[in-house]
Formats: sequence, C-alpha cells, structure tokens
Amino acid sequence: MIQPATIDEVQTVVRASTRITIRGRGTKPALSTPANGATVVDLTALSGIVEYNPGEYTFTALAGTRVAEIQAALAKHGQYLPFDPPFVERGATLGGMVAAGLSGPGRYRYGGVRDFILGVRFVDGRGEIVRGGGKVVKNSAGFDIPKLMVGSLGSFGVLVELTFKVFPKSPAHITVRAEYTTLADALDSFYRLYTARIEIDSLDLVPRPDSVELLVRLAGLPEALPARAERIRNLSGGEVLAEDEAVWREAREFAWVREGWSLIKVPLTPKRIPDLESRLGSTQTLRRYSAGCVGWVAVADSPENMDGLLASLALPGLVVIGSTPNPRIGYRNGQTFESRIKLTFDPPNRFPNL
Repeated sequence: MIQPATIDEVQTVVRASTRITIRGRGTKPALSTPANGATVVDLTALSGIVEYNPGEYTFTALAGTRVAEIQAALAKHGQYLPFDPPFVERGATLGGMVAAGLSGPGRYRYGGVRDFILGVRFVDGRGEIVRGGGKVVKNSAGFDIPKLMVGSLGSFGVLVELTFKVFPKSPAHITVRAEYTTLADALDSFYRLYTARIEIDSLDLVPRPDSVELLVRLAGLPEALPARAERIRNLSGGEVLAEDEAVWREAREFAWVREGWSLIKVPLTPKRIPDLESRLGSTQTLRRYSAGCVGWVAVADSPENMDGLLASLALPGLVVIGSTPNPRIGYRNGQTFESRIKLTFDPPNRFPNL
C-alpha cells in the first residue's frame, strides 16, 4: 500500500505500477478491495480544502478530504451538500463519494452527486493530469468529464481534486411518518406524494416484517412547515414525528444494515418497486427505497446470489458492502461506451475493469 501526500506523488505511483486499486478510508469495502497483485493507492493523506468561496457557493478540495470536514466548513456559512452524502460518520472521503456515485435521501429534491460536481482533476493511466469542468457554477468548458467520473469506481483514473457547488441550508425541517399494513396501500400513498405538487425534500419507503413505513421530510421556514406537513398528513394519513434527526441519520449512515450483511444499491424507478418486492419477499433481506430512483437491499448471504435475480428483472446492482469479485451485478448496459472511455483515459489498463 502506498499513501501519496501530493498530486506529484500520485503521478509517480501510477507510472510505476502495473495494476492499481484506489482507496480512501474504506467505508465502501466492496468497491476498494484490491485485486491480486494490485498496488493499493491510499489517498487519505491527499487531504484539505484548496479553495472555498461562500459568496459563489463553490468549494474545491483534494480527493482524500473527509466529507465531514467539508460539511463542517460549509456549516459555518449556513451552507451544505443537500444530497445527504452517505457514510460521513464512518469517514467517507470526497473522492470516494464521487467514484462510488452514492447519494442519500436528499437526492429526491435536489439531485445527486452528479448534479453538484463542477470540476475534477485526475491522474490518468499514463500518469498525466487531466482536467475537466471548472470552478464556477456557470461553466461550459467542453465535454462534461466531471460527470463521467461519478460512479466510475476508479476505473478511469485517480481523482485528486474536485470542485462542487453547494446550497444554503434550510433553517428548519419536519418529517411525517405513515405506517401501512400492506405494500399496495403504502405504494398508493408513495405514488400520490411522488406526483403531488409539493416541495418534498426526501420521500422514502421502508418495508418492515409486519408493515410498510413511509417517511416524508420537508424543509424550509419554521412558520411555513406546519401547514405543509398538514397537507402531507392528509395525503398519507401519517403523523408528524417529534424528533426526526435519528430517522434520517439511519438512512444516511445505513445504520439499518445488520452487522456482517452485504449492501447493494439498485437503481430503479418507483414503478419498479413492486417487481423487486415480489421477488424479495421470501428472502432474508432488508430493503429501503427512495423516490430519488434508488433502492437499497441488504442481504445476509453472498451478494452474488442477487446477480441472477436482478438480471431477470433487467435491474442493475452495485455491491457497496460485502465480498464479491465484481461489485457490479445484475443487468449491465453501456459497457461499450465505458470501454471506449477507459481506453481513452487508461491505455495501459492500470485501473480496474468494472
């Protein structure tokens, strides 16, 4: 394992290595387990905020910077990353967040990592620095390389510096919780809220052993929230939670996933939830769905056992936690495009083929 502390050192490591696995703080182990013989490039020493302009609502930081450090700096100016970056308390890094392409419940209203990234610098397979995007919100600097790096899983290059836009943080939030005895009833409310003209921050559906829970988070001015929450109550039949921070922390940090279980991200639209639920109902799994078009499935056994099930439903899967030869399971699409991009950025084939 090599731990470069500067971008120049990253370039040197890449040029001297045949096979490379990139790792931050290991919060998503299925995405950072090295292949046999691969050099592990640990980026935790490549850390720090390079530039932060609160008036421009943008910041630039090195890839090994902990997201918690970013959030603390933003909070001093009443700003934040509204897509609820996952695994922050475990030490998730900025580069790992982008490479994994993971977003939390806040993605429903604001969009995910892909919608907030403005610019990147990364070291390609030749050991050269590639720049994409810029450091301002209004930017049209050619091909949108930053978005290509979101969810790339380290297969195109080593991210070393990233620029993001941020939002002002709402002064207050409130959550309405509803419980249903059947999935059909829960989905009926879920779809109704999904299509309603109401500004909802997060909308999650959580199947339990004997019920299905619906969670709706609102944010805004304190004096406006009670009336908005009442509209949600009328549509869902739910009740306002007295304290809701723990509810969304559980979602953001995946505290609901049992120790030793694997976690799989399944991108899907709300209309596909019944298809997946019908196949998972008899399995030893835990599930959570977000109206931000993503499902999360925790499994007790090997995540590879989910490969055929997801493929039969034409659904892709990404193993985030767990042990698997390839974290991408289920239905695969766009491989030809990915191969062409990889050939452009990594001709020596130093980075993983995922």
